[in-house]
Amino acid sequence: MATTLKLFLALCCFISLINIPITEARIREYKWDVKYEYRSPDCYKKLVITINGRTPGPTILAQQGDTVVVHVKNNLMTENLAIHWHGIRQIGTPWFDGTEGVTQCPILPGDTFTYQFVVDRPGTYLYHAHYGMQREAGLYGSIRVSLPDGESEPFGYDYDRSIILTDWYHKSTYEQATGLASIPFGWVGEPQSLLIQGKGRFNCSSPGMTGDVCNTTNPECSPYAMTVVPGMTYRLRVASLTALSALSFQIEGHNMTVVETDGHYVKPFVVQNLFIYSGETYSVLVTTDQDPARNYWLTTNVVSRNATTPPGVGILNYYPNHPRRYPPTNAPSGPIWNDVKPRLAQSQAIRAHQSFIIPPPATSDRVIVLLNTQNNVSGYRRWSVNNVSFTLPHTPYLVGLKQNLLHTFNQVPPPDRLDLTNYDIRSPPPNPNATISDSIYRLKFNTTVDIILQNANSLVLNNSETHPWHLHGHDFWVLGYGEGKFDMANDTKKYNLVDPIMKNTVPVHPYGWTALRFKADNPGAWLFHCHIESHFFMGMGVVFEEGIEKVGKLPSSIMGCGEARHYNRP
Repeated sequence: MATTLKLFLALCCFISLINIPITEARIREYKWDVKYEYRSPDCYKKLVITINGRTPGPTILAQQGDTVVVHVKNNLMTENLAIHWHGIRQIGTPWFDGTEGVTQCPILPGDTFTYQFVVDRPGTYLYHAHYGMQREAGLYGSIRVSLPDGESEPFGYDYDRSIILTDWYHKSTYEQATGLASIPFGWVGEPQSLLIQGKGRFNCSSPGMTGDVCNTTNPECSPYAMTVVPGMTYRLRVASLTALSALSFQIEGHNMTVVETDGHYVKPFVVQNLFIYSGETYSVLVTTDQDPARNYWLTTNVVSRNATTPPGVGILNYYPNHPRRYPPTNAPSGPIWNDVKPRLAQSQAIRAHQSFIIPPPATSDRVIVLLNTQNNVSGYRRWSVNNVSFTLPHTPYLVGLKQNLLHTFNQVPPPDRLDLTNYDIRSPPPNPNATISDSIYRLKFNTTVDIILQNANSLVLNNSETHPWHLHGHDFWVLGYGEGKFDMANDTKKYNLVDPIMKNTVPVHPYGWTALRFKADNPGAWLFHCHIESHFFMGMGVVFEEGIEKVGKLPSSIMGCGEARHYNRP
């Protein structure tokens, strides 16, 4: 303790000598009551998970270096709970990643669990449920981390706003999960609505609807209105937490300049449609330079699926117009749903800001090629990676690894790659059978790992879906995207090693590939998975272990399930 104090005082003296202002880190403390309540976010009444009576939940506001403390009371009565802090790397606190089955046991009904972690980078992040398919029941919200006092962004703006885009189902998560895990297979179908900041509009005149269940006069489902002052520039933080849908987002009559994604500054570029995938965040600059006598539409549309879901609409309200005053025009139609080229072009356009380039290692120590396919296992429909369909163990990996309970999960590692050369990605799998396993990838600590995500045809002819992949505990460099089958000899020569953007969530486009690189330098057990709720539920994910011997003593609060019950003591 004395040595630590001396080092701290010496550091303070050094900082004062070179005239660097000391910004005192703060503790941002929140108390959340999580429970089910009846709500009508799209005019249709159903049970929704709320935080302190709200969905989306409260926005977490903090500065870089602050410690966030969230006391979560699980009042769901009959359901477990876990909350993931999406984009927060949890350096030194892997047990608070909030991933049930990987980093913690779930929070039992009636219990209170405290998450505590440092937000070490500025940017736009998210939080959401990570137990079963609870996220799509309404448990989600924004995390906004600002720079320390005295520092500034590489772009200017007058005001800061956040919007979360989601899709919305009327069936409960229980009904959806039961269908996915049944024979015959019951697909969740397309969502009924698209929500902008928790508000949408379902057609209550649909057959079978009654006024007590669906009521368009309910103020809960009035369109979301973002009030703006003419002649100003707004930083709009747009995030997606859809359960299924890839989206486009647009603001009628206004360009958007992309300046940040997943906490990293972007070489600015202008879009009319922002394509966004579940788990991604973007900051766009919007200047309110249009006719101030009227309001304008905010719209979101499904892309990459031939969806029946109607567009989501909101209102850009030019003050002093009334926020409920509809624009005099029709809402703009979205882009063609199956046109991949503009979506691929946007992905390829995202480069690191020239003043904030973090160079990737020139080479990697290990290459893992992950082939995403749809399969059948004993008659059940599953998704798999390299012919292995993922399932969670009863004892969280972090506990099993740290406590040397290696019998709690399969010790045979999944393959680093399959025979991609002879695999036809444009045909349904010739051998639809897969293996269900809870095995993991062991990564040598502090090494550089390349991941090639290869998309292919599902079990349905002429169908390849968009998969947004999210890595917990890390950011990765996006080295490139491509169409067709990845060519190890030639496509690696096309990698962007000059100014690649860093992200934590990235899409792999239909019949295409995405190449990532990251450093295995964060001790823990980390999930890497498709962020589509039904796809992860059906097995599309893997777990990476790195530096487990460097993980500190596990808190007893994460114990209580499987063989972790034996360690659930203060």
